[in-house]
Amino acid sequence: MSELALTLVRLGFLTLLWAFVLITVLALRRDLRQPAEARPLGRERRAAKAPRPPKPPKVARQQKVKGSKLAVVEGPLLGTIVPLGNVQITIGRAPDSTLIIDDDYASSRHARIYPSEGAWVVEDLGSTNGTWIDRTRITAPTVLPVGAPLRIGRTTLQIQK
Repeated sequence: MSELALTLVRLGFLTLLWAFVLITVLALRRDLRQPAEARPLGRERRAAKAPRPPKPPKVARQQKVKGSKLAVVEGPLLGTIVPLGNVQITIGRAPDSTLIIDDDYASSRHARIYPSEGAWVVEDLGSTNGTWIDRTRITAPTVLPVGAPLRIGRTTLQIQK
Protein backbone atom coordinates (compact mmCIF):
# COMPACT_ATOMS: atom_id res chain seq x y z
CA MET A 1 0.00 0.00 0.00
CA SER A 2 1.37 3.40 -0.96
CA GLU A 3 2.08 6.14 1.53
CA LEU A 4 -0.70 8.32 0.10
CA ALA A 5 -3.35 5.56 0.45
CA LEU A 6 -2.28 4.83 4.04
CA THR A 7 -2.53 8.51 4.95
CA LEU A 8 -6.01 8.76 3.39
CA VAL A 9 -7.20 5.67 5.32
CA ARG A 10 -5.86 7.19 8.57
CA LEU A 11 -7.60 10.52 7.90
CA GLY A 12 -10.85 8.73 7.04
CA PHE A 13 -10.68 6.70 10.25
CA LEU A 14 -9.97 9.86 12.28
CA THR A 15 -12.93 11.63 10.62
CA LEU A 16 -15.26 8.72 11.45
CA LEU A 17 -14.01 8.67 15.04
CA TRP A 18 -14.69 12.40 15.52
CA ALA A 19 -18.12 12.06 13.87
CA PHE A 20 -18.99 9.29 16.36
CA VAL A 21 -17.84 11.43 19.31
CA LEU A 22 -19.86 14.43 18.05
CA ILE A 23 -23.03 12.36 17.52
CA THR A 24 -22.66 10.86 21.02
CA VAL A 25 -22.25 14.28 22.64
CA LEU A 26 -25.27 15.68 20.77
CA ALA A 27 -27.42 12.69 21.82
CA LEU A 28 -26.39 13.07 25.47
CA ARG A 29 -27.08 16.81 25.36
CA ARG A 30 -30.56 16.19 23.90
CA ASP A 31 -31.35 13.55 26.55
CA LEU A 32 -30.23 15.79 29.41
CA ARG A 33 -32.23 18.79 28.25
CA GLN A 34 -35.66 18.90 29.94
CA PRO A 35 -38.78 20.69 28.86
CA ALA A 36 -39.91 23.59 31.06
CA GLU A 37 -42.85 21.55 32.42
CA ALA A 38 -40.52 18.84 33.75
CA ARG A 39 -38.20 21.16 35.67
CA PRO A 40 -38.69 21.33 39.44
CA LEU A 41 -40.42 24.44 40.71
CA GLY A 42 -38.65 26.95 42.93
CA ARG A 43 -39.54 27.01 46.62
CA GLU A 44 -41.68 30.12 46.23
CA ARG A 45 -43.79 28.72 43.39
CA ARG A 46 -43.94 25.20 44.86
CA ALA A 47 -45.92 26.37 47.90
CA ALA A 48 -48.39 28.27 45.74
CA LYS A 49 -49.01 25.35 43.38
CA ALA A 50 -49.19 22.54 45.95
CA PRO A 51 -51.75 20.02 44.70
CA ARG A 52 -54.68 19.20 46.90
CA PRO A 53 -54.86 15.59 48.02
CA PRO A 54 -57.66 13.71 46.24
CA LYS A 55 -60.76 12.74 48.13
CA PRO A 56 -60.72 9.11 49.25
CA PRO A 57 -63.01 6.76 47.34
CA LYS A 58 -66.36 5.80 48.77
CA VAL A 59 -66.23 2.46 50.58
CA ALA A 60 -68.97 0.53 52.35
CA ARG A 61 -69.33 1.80 55.92
CA GLN A 62 -67.89 -0.33 58.69
CA GLN A 63 -67.26 0.47 62.32
CA LYS A 64 -63.61 -0.54 62.56
CA VAL A 65 -60.80 -0.45 59.99
CA LYS A 66 -59.80 -4.00 59.06
CA GLY A 67 -56.16 -4.94 59.54
CA SER A 68 -53.90 -3.80 62.33
CA LYS A 69 -50.42 -4.10 60.83
CA LEU A 70 -48.55 -3.76 57.56
CA ALA A 71 -45.99 -6.54 57.15
CA VAL A 72 -43.18 -6.90 54.62
CA VAL A 73 -43.44 -10.47 53.30
CA GLU A 74 -40.83 -10.30 50.54
CA GLY A 75 -37.81 -8.17 49.79
CA PRO A 76 -34.85 -6.65 51.63
CA LEU A 77 -36.99 -5.58 54.63
CA LEU A 78 -38.50 -9.05 55.12
CA GLY A 79 -40.09 -9.34 58.57
CA THR A 80 -40.58 -5.60 59.09
CA ILE A 81 -43.95 -4.78 60.64
CA VAL A 82 -45.50 -1.31 60.72
CA PRO A 83 -48.44 -0.95 63.14
CA LEU A 84 -51.44 0.71 61.51
CA GLY A 85 -53.32 3.41 63.37
CA ASN A 86 -55.50 6.23 62.11
CA VAL A 87 -52.76 8.03 60.18
CA GLN A 88 -51.50 7.52 56.65
CA ILE A 89 -48.41 5.45 55.89
CA THR A 90 -46.07 6.80 53.21
CA ILE A 91 -43.78 4.42 51.35
CA GLY A 92 -40.72 5.33 49.30
CA ARG A 93 -37.00 6.09 49.28
CA ALA A 94 -37.34 9.54 50.88
CA PRO A 95 -35.94 9.75 54.43
CA ASP A 96 -39.20 11.20 55.74
CA SER A 97 -41.28 8.22 54.56
CA THR A 98 -42.91 6.01 57.17
CA LEU A 99 -41.53 2.89 55.46
CA ILE A 100 -38.22 3.62 53.73
CA ILE A 101 -37.53 1.22 50.86
CA ASP A 102 -33.94 1.39 49.60
CA ASP A 103 -34.67 0.03 46.14
CA ASP A 104 -33.78 1.31 42.67
CA TYR A 105 -37.31 0.46 41.49
CA ALA A 106 -39.06 2.53 44.19
CA SER A 107 -39.62 6.27 43.82
CA SER A 108 -38.86 8.82 46.53
CA ARG A 109 -42.55 9.25 47.22
CA HIS A 110 -43.92 6.02 45.82
CA ALA A 111 -47.27 5.29 47.51
CA ARG A 112 -49.39 5.98 50.54
CA ILE A 113 -51.82 3.87 52.53
CA TYR A 114 -54.57 5.51 54.53
CA PRO A 115 -57.79 4.49 56.30
CA SER A 116 -61.07 5.44 54.68
CA GLU A 117 -64.50 4.46 55.95
CA GLY A 118 -63.57 1.09 57.38
CA ALA A 119 -60.96 -0.05 54.85
CA TRP A 120 -57.35 0.65 53.94
CA VAL A 121 -56.82 2.49 50.67
CA VAL A 122 -53.55 2.48 48.71
CA GLU A 123 -52.69 5.29 46.31
CA ASP A 124 -49.78 5.48 43.87
CA LEU A 125 -48.12 8.90 44.13
CA GLY A 126 -46.98 9.10 40.51
CA SER A 127 -44.21 6.53 40.77
CA THR A 128 -42.18 5.54 37.73
CA ASN A 129 -42.47 1.76 38.07
CA GLY A 130 -45.96 1.62 39.53
CA THR A 131 -47.69 0.11 42.52
CA TRP A 132 -49.21 -3.34 42.12
CA ILE A 133 -51.93 -5.25 43.99
CA ASP A 134 -51.58 -8.91 43.03
CA ARG A 135 -50.77 -8.58 39.31
CA THR A 136 -52.78 -5.42 38.68
CA ARG A 137 -51.18 -2.00 38.44
CA ILE A 138 -53.20 0.60 40.31
CA THR A 139 -53.82 3.99 38.75
CA ALA A 140 -56.33 5.40 41.23
CA PRO A 141 -56.86 5.09 44.98
CA THR A 142 -57.82 1.44 45.52
CA VAL A 143 -59.07 -0.50 48.53
CA LEU A 144 -56.36 -2.87 49.79
CA PRO A 145 -57.92 -6.08 51.11
CA VAL A 146 -56.40 -7.87 54.12
CA GLY A 147 -53.85 -10.43 52.89
CA ALA A 148 -53.58 -9.11 49.33
CA PRO A 149 -49.95 -8.69 48.16
CA LEU A 150 -48.96 -5.06 47.54
CA ARG A 151 -45.78 -4.84 45.44
CA ILE A 152 -43.57 -1.77 45.39
CA GLY A 153 -40.30 -2.34 43.55
CA ARG A 154 -38.79 -5.56 44.87
CA THR A 155 -40.74 -5.36 48.13
CA THR A 156 -44.07 -7.10 48.76
CA LEU A 157 -46.30 -5.96 51.64
CA GLN A 158 -49.53 -7.25 53.16
CA ILE A 159 -52.08 -5.88 55.56
CA GLN A 160 -52.57 -8.42 58.33
CA LYS A 161 -54.97 -8.69 61.25
